[in-house]
Amino acid sequence: MRIGIAGAGAVGRSVAQELLDAGHKVLLIEIAPRRYEPHTVPAADWLLADACELASLEECGMELCDVMIAATGDDKVNLAAALLAKTEFGVNRVVARVNEAANQWLFTEAWGVDVAVSTPIAMVAGVEGAIDVGHLITLRGLGKAKANLAKLTLPVDSPIVGLQVRALVLPENTALVTVLRGTEIILPTPDDVLEPGDELLFVADSAGEAHIKAVIGTPA
Repeated sequence: MRIGIAGAGAVGRSVAQELLDAGHKVLLIEIAPRRYEPHTVPAADWLLADACELASLEECGMELCDVMIAATGDDKVNLAAALLAKTEFGVNRVVARVNEAANQWLFTEAWGVDVAVSTPIAMVAGVEGAIDVGHLITLRGLGKAKANLAKLTLPVDSPIVGLQVRALVLPENTALVTVLRGTEIILPTPDDVLEPGDELLFVADSAGEAHIKAVIGTPA
């Protein structure tokens, strides 16, 4: 698979190396001469250019990329690069880094983004997931389906502790996909009984998340 990465800062280089190690071909596009350091990821192709310019993307053969990753530290640049890759070059999958949580709402299909990865939101979710037992926490969005991966850690006094999975009345667009119990990963069946401390992972849209909160009695 050929993957183009806009931004050769610490994030872009790290992602590039991981993809190279996995056997993919990688092109790093960097506009700043001070970050144009091919020796740091020598197995990748490098281009000193602006990923927001049509001519630059034509020069690097963006249309040949299966995936484009907009990984700069500037949300405006990431959105512009994502839109060009999707609309002008028909890149099948576009992943974009979100630097400011307040800009998350912009990173949608309308801007050519299939998957938005928000570092601030992910870090906050990690903290909340560790300390906020009993609350439904959105971990990340899941691309074009406009669905979210959400987690709930069951407190001792949860109304669904002791119930079988079959007792959870969830909407059609919501699924309980995994139960984490200590070091055990459980693919839930209707007969499984929920226990205190279980971490429940759901896939749902925003309406589904509201329904989950109502069913399991979590705070809004």
